[in-house]
Amino acid sequence: MKVITTTSDKSKTVYSEHFGEHYHSSFGARTESEHIFIDAGLRYKTKVKNNISIFEMGFGTGLNALMTYKYALENKLSISYFAVEAFPLSETEIKELEYPKLLEINPEIFFLMHNSKSIKNKLSNNFCLELIRDKIENTTLKENYFDLVFYDAFSPDAQPELWTEKIFEKVYFAMKEGGVLTTYSCKGLVKRNLKRCGFSIEKLPGPPGKREFLRAFK
Repeated sequence: MKVITTTSDKSKTVYSEHFGEHYHSSFGARTESEHIFIDAGLRYKTKVKNNISIFEMGFGTGLNALMTYKYALENKLSISYFAVEAFPLSETEIKELEYPKLLEINPEIFFLMHNSKSIKNKLSNNFCLELIRDKIENTTLKENYFDLVFYDAFSPDAQPELWTEKIFEKVYFAMKEGGVLTTYSCKGLVKRNLKRCGFSIEKLPGPPGKREFLRAFK
């Protein structure tokens, strides 16, 4: 069962009773996404390149994708977005999140995102989305393809199988040389497994409610 809750910055998130965690920080869903994935990932990477491919591990509520879509429109970027989600939200839950209203985006775009199939869906002239409804273990990732990775699965305590050296190695080979990965988790196990796969990592100051998060480089 999933429950919609309102976070400290008035944006909404989802609580999964199955995993015992929120999809986004209760201190601010939008704030967390902006800080970790948009600012430290998308804005950082597009300082030198305006045509990039993104992989998101854990599409979840679609907030990261929708914020990326908005940023791409505002900054005239070309984005190819590929995401994996094994536990998609229901149509009712998608509506209750009210992210299009929050970000001032046509709600049809948000529903098209969640209803995307395993093909590239052109949502605008500069944003294509391919959403795979499966586990990453069952998903083939193109090698040397992604410029940027948003690693936003549930925590290592809730989904330890998604934070292993084996999974990070799969992601590493899917990234281009110089590619960037951002994730909210700063656990020792996560840092060790990233390093073992060849990533170099740095700790950055976190958003409200979180001391640090990670940015990794191939």
